Amino acid sequence: MALNLPLFYFSYFVFVFVLSILMNSLFLKFSRTLGIRKSENIIRWSDLHKPALGGITFFITFLLSLIIYSLFFASSNFLLHSETLGLLAGCTIAFLMGLADDAYDTNPILKFSAQVFCGIILIYSGIYIQLFENIYIDYLLTMLWVVGIMNAINLLDNMDAISSVVSLNVMVTILCLLIIEKHPDSVFFTLILGTASAISAFLLFNWYPSKMYMGDTGTQFLGVFMAAVSILFLWGTAPETPLPATKHVLSVLLTFALPIIDTTVVFTNRLLKGASPFVGGKDHTTHHLFYLGINEPRIALIYSVYSGISLLCVVFINKYIQNWSILYCSLFALYFVASLVAFFIITRKKKKDHAA
Repeated sequence: MALNLPLFYFSYFVFVFVLSILMNSLFLKFSRTLGIRKSENIIRWSDLHKPALGGITFFITFLLSLIIYSLFFASSNFLLHSETLGLLAGCTIAFLMGLADDAYDTNPILKFSAQVFCGIILIYSGIYIQLFENIYIDYLLTMLWVVGIMNAINLLDNMDAISSVVSLNVMVTILCLLIIEKHPDSVFFTLILGTASAISAFLLFNWYPSKMYMGDTGTQFLGVFMAAVSILFLWGTAPETPLPATKHVLSVLLTFALPIIDTTVVFTNRLLKGASPFVGGKDHTTHHLFYLGINEPRIALIYSVYSGISLLCVVFINKYIQNWSILYCSLFALYFVASLVAFFIITRKKKKDHAA
């Protein structure tokens, strides 16, 4: 009997949503210490110490999605594919490294080394950006992308619900592209849908005032997972002419606009002040919006709306623009640059009674 995909995916989304709520509730009840650690390397926006448990449900759902796909789809040998094995290995290492960091505050060099290792695994498994004729430049770009997104998602997890809503929109964007490209029966569709459902359930605990954080366990897992699936379904393969490449690049920039913008603005401001860009602080774009008088729930809504607009832009680019031209390239590039400049200007405004 043929599988009814819409019904199957709807049922699976609801199943994971309910299961994630139960798991988060259980973890919250029995664990009050994971991620609650005092360290000079950690600067949280909230003064309240809360457990960092969200990432555990993300990873459990990821593994569950692999099992569910093997049970309901004929392609039961999908785990023999190098890309699936590479994604599984990379996500597992990122999860374990994040779990150790939440529990013991690991050495930053060890954390960075694990991120680089995740990039190496993805490249070795065939998940790498194909944009240039020189494959080693592609490898280098892939490494920068994987490590960069893992750190950008981690940096964005600086206020209730922010990293969650941004990650959820990235997932939904890639799901839309998979539907447009008619790949709804892919194992990656099931993985992304399951993770998106887990994030949706986690938002019930992470929305202001939050009961828990996703922690490095969540940000590192989501970072490598989203970096990998974006390489597979957003970056595309190397085109014969340079112009179509801009379509892929802009799709990536718009999908990951907020992590890229926040990281760029924070690093730029810290360098302008002569401070190390790698030392934490309350100087992210979210913090500066708060300094302007916008409360935390509204900041999360602003990020949700902006992510939603970017999602529509990416869908429009890939579904409705058949003949990509310099005009379209310029318009969407202008949108991204204008967003970057706007957030940068916000962070340069004078604040009263707040330390920038």
